[in-house]
Amino acid sequence: MLHRGMVKLIIGIMMLSYATNLFIFLIARITRGVPAIIGQTEEKLIPPYADPIPQALILTAIVIGFGIQAFAIVLIRKVYKVTGTSDMGMLNSSEKVD
Repeated sequence: MLHRGMVKLIIGIMMLSYATNLFIFLIARITRGVPAIIGQTEEKLIPPYADPIPQALILTAIVIGFGIQAFAIVLIRKVYKVTGTSDMGMLNSSEKVD
């Protein structure tokens, strides 16, 4: 993520978001094979049950992350077409690169 190239920066941000999703997944202790809803014959959830909040957070994070990544890729492509470079250090200068 600390590299000056924009492509490597986006790849680093993608890896960070995947690591965050994995961290939420592991901390939430998501239970496999157990429903996250109350059955018709039950009044309340009886342990063990699957907590739907971490699952919803991870799914939302994946969708939002994909949208941000797609936007960043399009933005990098446009910046590269206009400036001719993907080096972030070169983008700070006011001179146009031919």
